[in-house]
This record gives sequence, C-alpha cells and structure tokens, in this order.
Amino acid sequence: MGDMTSVIDAPSPSPLGEPAVDLRGNSRRRWRETRVKVVLLFSVGITLAISVAIIASLLGQSIDFINSIPLDNLWNFDQWAPRIGDFDIATLFVGSLLVTAIAMIIATPLGLGAAIYLSEYASPRVRRIFKPFLEVMAGIPSIVLGFFAIAWIGPEIVQKLFSDASAFSLAAAGIGVGLLVTPLVASVSEDALRAVPLSLREASYGLGARKLTTVTRIIFPAAISGVVAAMILGISRAIGETMIVTLAAGAYGEANFTTNPLDVGMTVTSGIATLASGTDQVAGGAGTAASSAYNSLFFLGLLLFIVTFLLNVVGESFVRRIRERY
Repeated sequence: MGDMTSVIDAPSPSPLGEPAVDLRGNSRRRWRETRVKVVLLFSVGITLAISVAIIASLLGQSIDFINSIPLDNLWNFDQWAPRIGDFDIATLFVGSLLVTAIAMIIATPLGLGAAIYLSEYASPRVRRIFKPFLEVMAGIPSIVLGFFAIAWIGPEIVQKLFSDASAFSLAAAGIGVGLLVTPLVASVSEDALRAVPLSLREASYGLGARKLTTVTRIIFPAAISGVVAAMILGISRAIGETMIVTLAAGAYGEANFTTNPLDVGMTVTSGIATLASGTDQVAGGAGTAASSAYNSLFFLGLLLFIVTFLLNVVGESFVRRIRERY
C-alpha cells in the first residue's frame, strides 16, 4: 500500500522526455482545500450534535410524563386539558390532520397552477416580476395571516358558506395555513418544472403536441419528483405551523375531541404554544397534575419531532425512487 501511495504522489514522467509534471497541484491550494473540508465536516458534526441534543433534551422529561399518567389517558378521544389532567393526544393529532388536509387542499391547486403558469405560459417579463413576488410572499409572518384568518376568513368565508360554523374554527385555520403554504409549494414546484430539459419540450412540439398536452404528459411527469418534494415541504410546514392555528382555531389551553372542521379545535403545535404560555405557573404548581402538564410539553415536542422526521425520511425515499435523470 505504501508503494502504491508513493507511485501516485510521485511526479508523472513525460513520454517525450520533458521534465516531469507534478500532478498534485500547488501545496498552498491543497492546504486551503483541506481546511474547507475540515470546516464542512465540522458543520456536519455540529448539525448532528444539535439533533442529538434536541432528542436528549426532550426524551428524559417525556419518559417522566409517560410514567406519571395512565397510558389509556393518552388516547381516549375525550379532551386535551393538561391543567386538569386530561391528556388525550388524539384530540391534537386529529386537529393537526384536519388543518393540514384543508391547507393542502388549498395550496396544491393554487401552488401547482401558479408554478405551471410561471414555468410554461408566462412571458419572461411577467416571470421576472411575479417570481420574486411569490418568494417574498413565502416570507410573510404567520401572525399576519393569523389575524387575516380571524378578521376575514372566518366570518367572510367559513361562516357564510356554513351557517353552523363557529367564528373560530379548524377550517378557518386550515385555509389560513393553506394561504401560507401556497407560495412555498409554488416556488419549489416552479423550480422543478423549469429544470426539465428544453429538449423534451422541443421533441413534444416537434411531434405536433399542443401546449397543454406537453405540460400534462411530458413536463409534469418529468418533474414529478420535484413536485412531490414541494408537497412534502408544504405538509411539513402545515403540520408545524403554530401562530395561525393558535389565533384562528379558537381553542386555548384545552379542547374537546372533534372530527368536524367547523368546530373550534387545537393542533399539536397550538397545544404546545397555549400551554407553554403559562409554563411558569404550570411548573410552579403543586401536585402531580401540574408536573405532568409541564412534562407534556416535552412529550408533544418529541412526538412532533418524530412525525416530521419520519415524514421527511419517507418523502426522501419516495422522491429518490421516482426521480427522473436526464
């Protein structure tokens, strides 16, 4: 092995008898590349260490929480009221699923429609104007959309469409989250569509295909992995949204189990936010209920971390399986 290394590191002889050329490059440049490699490796290590630290910080008190309550209290389809000792996780998970489903029903057609228009139909001038605008919209603070959901979405859309709906509801929160997620879905999907080689478009047009046929039969299937990635990012963003749901869903501190999106409700993230806003009183309270309520924050955080992690792992595996390479 040592002989092989010496042969590689040695200057390569010239076939014409000219002076040998050192293929190892400049030593100063090699040292810079080594430093860059060390910095990047350090960054990877820090990221991994932070992830491990997050899990470790959540795991201990999550175990204490599980040990402090009856396990059948975690899934009894009753209510989430941690300050009085009711810890029905199903209430929060069903609320999260309802809000996420409504959000994606809103964001998928709007986001994909905007992406297809900007990628295939818009003129270069229109795209230069609207593409940055779309990306800026993705950075709108969620609390702004939360107030918009309270002031307009709830009373002007949900209650006018459904007379029995509450002014605050999971449906209003879901629509607000959908508006928040739409720019993200549109931007990522548009990038995926634009990445499809121009030769595929030209081949389709050369065979006499119409614009719509080219988009639906050629370009969209070719970009499906990027579109799926956009959907997964949108779902992750919707599951993790806190402020809109906290403001618009109507439940604060506790919520009854419901599968009706027109009722008030709560998600995992809003459950954490509303309970954490009184963490000092919860942690300083007396008795098992106060201690369990405080530890439930860590348990919910661990569950949210696991769900998001699994969603991204499954999504990455699916995207890798269906990815087209050109």
